[in-house]
Amino acid sequence: MKDKIKKYIKEGIFFIIILIIIVNGISYYKSLDLNKNKLDIQTFTLLDNNKYTLVENKPILIHFWATWCPICKVEAPNIQELSKDYEVITIAVQSGSKKEIEEYLAENKLTFNVVEDKDNFYSQKFNIKVFPTTLIYDKDKNLKFSEVGYSTTIGLYSRMVLVNN
Repeated sequence: MKDKIKKYIKEGIFFIIILIIIVNGISYYKSLDLNKNKLDIQTFTLLDNNKYTLVENKPILIHFWATWCPICKVEAPNIQELSKDYEVITIAVQSGSKKEIEEYLAENKLTFNVVEDKDNFYSQKFNIKVFPTTLIYDKDKNLKFSEVGYSTTIGLYSRMVLVNN
């Protein structure tokens, strides 16, 4: 009986490792087309029509998401948590009206900075085709990390710590 349990545990671990490798490979492949240029936008207009100017000499995380995206919904608490400690801008793409986005944010208790990409300006500028997509820039606004798909809270924090040093 113990041998069977050990066998199942080994197979489970092997499966998880293979799955992680495949998911990271897909993420890497999908990130090849992203705009890797230096971030040249300094000011964003948020959902509430306030202007948000990026802080000089601080890293920034830019997160593209959509209200209809199930992975985005699962990942949103991770972005919310990170936004308490770091500069974060999220961009809602193909997510309905401003009111629908506001309702989604309220329903999910999300308070991070949101830009409505109603004319797809940002998604085209950054060449975003898959949601969620997360871009992390260093203090000089050079792209250091990109993630297409789900990112864990610890993964996001570790990347921000790396670019902050």
